Amino acid sequence: MQITEQRLTNGNYGHCLHNTQCFSPNDEWLVYDTRNDDTQIGSTGSIEIVNTRSGSVKEIYRTIKQSVFGPGVGAASFSPVCDTVVFIHGISNADQTRPYAFNRRTAVAIDINKPYEPIFLDARHITEPFTPGALRGGTHAHLWSGDGQWLSFTYNDYVMEELSTQPFKRTVGVMIPGYEVKVDHDHTMENHSGKMFSFIAANLSPSPQWGSDEIDIAFDEGWIGVNGYTRADQTHQNRAIAFQGKVYDLNGKSKAELFVIDLPDVFTKSALSGIQGTIHTPPQVPHDITQRRLTYTTNGIEGPRHWLRTTPDGMVIGFLNKDHHGIVQLFGISPNGGSTKQLTYVENPIQGPFNFSPDGKYAAFLSNNNVFITDIATGKSEQVTSHDHASKAIGSVSWSNKGDMITYNRYITNAHGTYLQIFLVRISW
Repeated sequence: MQITEQRLTNGNYGHCLHNTQCFSPNDEWLVYDTRNDDTQIGSTGSIEIVNTRSGSVKEIYRTIKQSVFGPGVGAASFSPVCDTVVFIHGISNADQTRPYAFNRRTAVAIDINKPYEPIFLDARHITEPFTPGALRGGTHAHLWSGDGQWLSFTYNDYVMEELSTQPFKRTVGVMIPGYEVKVDHDHTMENHSGKMFSFIAANLSPSPQWGSDEIDIAFDEGWIGVNGYTRADQTHQNRAIAFQGKVYDLNGKSKAELFVIDLPDVFTKSALSGIQGTIHTPPQVPHDITQRRLTYTTNGIEGPRHWLRTTPDGMVIGFLNKDHHGIVQLFGISPNGGSTKQLTYVENPIQGPFNFSPDGKYAAFLSNNNVFITDIATGKSEQVTSHDHASKAIGSVSWSNKGDMITYNRYITNAHGTYLQIFLVRISW
């Protein structure tokens, strides 16, 4: 394996990559937002793309009336099949009294060939009577399915959190095409229509029983496979999502475990009816969805925040956990359940999100402030960058669609300050 590293951006502002799907389908462009810190979505106003060959930069979207309170944009990712990106967009009326928040954001798409023309994907409706297919809060970390048709996301409900006496906790949802949702607009700018139909996909319990499979919150999901996975009976499940769910052990201690949601290819009309919730009840999960628990660990999933990722065939769900030395490593488990397998044996803990290569043979991640690639079959890891700790690497390492490039973020200091820049590693196998 031969490695060539290139610094791709130089501007005196942030260039924040999302945790996956950063490359355009033809690998010509990388998409990012202009945060200089992961916490700054609310005060960030633009989405850009950078050419992977020339390093030329194009702005493709900028918010209107951006302030420190919002609207804010961030966490942009490319569709795997077309030149469309999706990103978080705060609610347009954001101000000091209604700032950007977890329950005040939505998914916006941009065709990079038609910049500055936002397409609102998930409808939002926070006033009764609520609308099936519209949500009542904020969606986040949108992830395209392998065919580029569906989107998954995490969700916080504004109605339950702000207007109801009942608490609401983060969960996982899905958007599907073919069911455009119309919502009446009003002067508040809180409500808007959407091009896709949205629903909650993970079943939560308001009061999870200790020692049970009941979930308190659901988070940090990933689509299983490019086209699903093969069940134990050798039939095929075309669409499925793996997610982390917080449960409680017999002593009442919370821990994260892995769960799988199996989705139908087509939803029945009855399954999508009456799911919008009320002012006192959250949106409901369509009854066509099945959910099951995969892992039963002693201490739960331990390590830095990360999203679940799978090999392209869907047969290995990757997740981070501590090994018997207490070092955070990459592990894998089948979507059909069974035992977990340790996939990496690095000396220093994996620092954050990881991704599998398009052929499923390798995983890339940050460890000891550098990029590592692990051969999944052998468990052998190779350090592919060589940097000291003066220039901090953060976030995820993402693969190009051809598998011949990876990209990641690193802070670089110059005379004007310290800024998050994008680096590209070209690989010759």
